Amino acid sequence: MRPLLLRCPPGCLATVLGSFSASRNKLVPRAAAGPRLLHLTNTMHYQTEARGRPGSPDYRVYFKTPEGKYISPFHDISLIAENEQENDMPTKKAKKNESEVLFNMVVEVPRWSNAKMEIATKEPLNPIKQDVKKGKLRYVANIFPHKGYIWNYGALPQTWEDPNHTDKETKCCGDNDPIDVCEIGTQVCFPGQVIQVKVLGILAMIDEGEMDWKVIAINAEDPDAKSLNSIEDVRKSRPGHLEATVDWFRKYKVPDGKPENQFGFNGQFKDKDFAVEIIKSTHEHWRALVQKQTNSHGIECKNISCNESPFKCSAEEARDVVSSAPALCASTHPVSPAVDKWHFV
Repeated sequence: MRPLLLRCPPGCLATVLGSFSASRNKLVPRAAAGPRLLHLTNTMHYQTEARGRPGSPDYRVYFKTPEGKYISPFHDISLIAENEQENDMPTKKAKKNESEVLFNMVVEVPRWSNAKMEIATKEPLNPIKQDVKKGKLRYVANIFPHKGYIWNYGALPQTWEDPNHTDKETKCCGDNDPIDVCEIGTQVCFPGQVIQVKVLGILAMIDEGEMDWKVIAINAEDPDAKSLNSIEDVRKSRPGHLEATVDWFRKYKVPDGKPENQFGFNGQFKDKDFAVEIIKSTHEHWRALVQKQTNSHGIECKNISCNESPFKCSAEEARDVVSSAPALCASTHPVSPAVDKWHFV
């Protein structure tokens, strides 16, 4: 049995994910609790701090605990939501089986927006930033009849789609990012928000030959969460929603001159049990990443909570990373009117 990698109460993951092997049950750090800092944005147990000029290439959203410690949303936010601790007491009762487990999701892009915000996997502390292509900020096109992203889009922390790993079904390697999530609830979230989601299924997208899984999930606090427990529930209660999701992912790069994306399993969604297995696999790949047991492909692994990780740093070092970023600018960089153009593909 491997020693503890991250701080967590003994046996906490074994209670929540009963069928995880014993060597996989030690990966969730405690969430911080403390006073609210009014100049920061609160998001569950975490807060965000913006730096740079909004709408510009230097804009960043860093994550911070209420205790005042800067963290990486990629490495220091736990994958499993139930194991969050507050004042040494679990915030939720353990679920009966792993298919009912709630996961933390880091929201990168709000629904209906166009800016391609993402966790900066190759920057220290992995803040959220807007992707840049050929020196220009990236915006996803509005492909009729859609406007921007059609769900809250983000990632599961402590997961990694390993480029060194070939998926046995699709024969494609991972895309070097945390696993993506499409949250289909009614709330429009904001970049940096951390929500607890219930996994419903997964889509196997192949992006230019790379495996790019898309988890379908719903915010556990959403009014529809109780009635949506499977991908079939989504299909029955929201006619056309899943088809629109495949259509969006197939065509969203076409206005940029790229070919249509392809899909494994003939574009069919796999169920939540299959999705949980993929999440478990990408969690194991992340473990190897932060333990420096695999080729990192440029991923920045600086963290403050992975005790066995050679990349662990002090709170002071993390603070220095944020202090070196440009201070927040009050003005917002103007966005080109071309972002609102509708494309017919």
